[in-house]
Amino acid sequence: MTKKEFEVRYLQQNDRIKEIIEREKGLNKGLTTKQLTMIAIGGAIGTGLFLGSGLAISTAGPSVIISYAIGALIALLLMGALSEMTVAHPTSGSFGAYAERYLNTWSGFSVRYSYWFCLVCAVGTEVTAIAIYMKYWFPTVPGIVWILLFAGLLIYVNATSVNMFGAVEYWLSLIKIVAITAFIILAVYVIVGADSSSGIGVQNYTNDGGFFPNGLWGMWIAIFISLFSYLSIEMIAVSAGEAKEPERAVPIALKSAVVRLILFYIVSLSLMLMIVPWGVAGIEVSPFVKVMEILNIPGAAGIVNFVVLVAALSAMNSQLYTSTRMMFSLSRAGYAPKIFGKLSKRSVPTLALATSVIGIAIATVYTVVSPETAFTTMISISSFGAMFTWFMIFITHLAFRKTWNEIGGRKLPVKMIGYPFTSILGAALVFSVVISTWYSENFKETLIYGIPWLILITAVYFVWKKIQPDQDGVESQEEAL
Repeated sequence: MTKKEFEVRYLQQNDRIKEIIEREKGLNKGLTTKQLTMIAIGGAIGTGLFLGSGLAISTAGPSVIISYAIGALIALLLMGALSEMTVAHPTSGSFGAYAERYLNTWSGFSVRYSYWFCLVCAVGTEVTAIAIYMKYWFPTVPGIVWILLFAGLLIYVNATSVNMFGAVEYWLSLIKIVAITAFIILAVYVIVGADSSSGIGVQNYTNDGGFFPNGLWGMWIAIFISLFSYLSIEMIAVSAGEAKEPERAVPIALKSAVVRLILFYIVSLSLMLMIVPWGVAGIEVSPFVKVMEILNIPGAAGIVNFVVLVAALSAMNSQLYTSTRMMFSLSRAGYAPKIFGKLSKRSVPTLALATSVIGIAIATVYTVVSPETAFTTMISISSFGAMFTWFMIFITHLAFRKTWNEIGGRKLPVKMIGYPFTSILGAALVFSVVISTWYSENFKETLIYGIPWLILITAVYFVWKKIQPDQDGVESQEEAL
């Protein structure tokens, strides 16, 4: 390709991404670096750590430490790829907009809808869990009361302004961080001061079946649970569209969030397994509660129940925000009714927010109709959408960097180390873990529901494409470049 062809291509490609960013303008840029960091941490520290870790421990035994380390590696690679693209193009459509721009319109369509739907399902599961947690203090009050109360409260927070959302999420996340930090300090104190007869110490890593009691397969399947725990860290890229200084704030927030999450998850699990034998872990009670029970901390159950409640509220708050921005982006791209792209006087897409509330209604009805399967079914659907999104982020990054290098784009302030091998590694790991769920009885539903969803969304895309002929021209122009 000649220098002149390079220049023409650069202008054409640059105009396309500018068009995408321009159509998503109007949102209030009010989020600070600290709030961005807390949004990422707040979304990823939730039921996945406080409850899901019990299932991971029972699946892998002490080798769950390796499972979460591999999951952390995948999350780290994802953040590297995503931060590079986000700093180059900060917009609320984020990875959905990047997929549309650097791959094709099907990718932008399917990624946005899959991620939006997975968040809608996740919102429903969180609000249902909140009702369960409240029964600890108010056992006679119907769960529907708490669902309506907390759902109304968080909808109000998200509908008011991005500044209020950022402030609320900051403090909710801070409570979780303080709680986990306190747990780590307490656990270290107990382990250091324990005598040989207490049953506390590194010997618990090899007792009862060794470090790999369920073999390498158990360790490998637990990676899927770890990824579910790390999910929502990508929310920071979506919120970058409303950041005050995205080029400076996003890299700082991403690095800080990843480091803290890795420390919180791996360190807390490593300490937990020294105190509580892995064989008593499960999903009935949080492993954190078990630790408190063993240590005989007064009021421990109530304290942990409060922290788990805050975790669920924080996750739901973040999920409502992100799903709203995804629907806003879909609307501005022409993939959803234009009405969802309208902003309120305070620059909030309130009608897009209304669509995300659907998950609360679905979860409530599903829980009443089929309480035994509601939670696992919605988690399976949610997990596939999130994993598909992660996989597509890596694929999009490969195309992004290739195009960026070819057109001679400006120097990126953040660059993915080891490109293209690290992006390929991330995509391969995510794909392998998801495919492995087919051979796991507990997580087989991920593909049972996920594959039909992908077929459905593809069919819907082609129907949409037929009634939106102008998009064909856009795509054909991109392919000709």
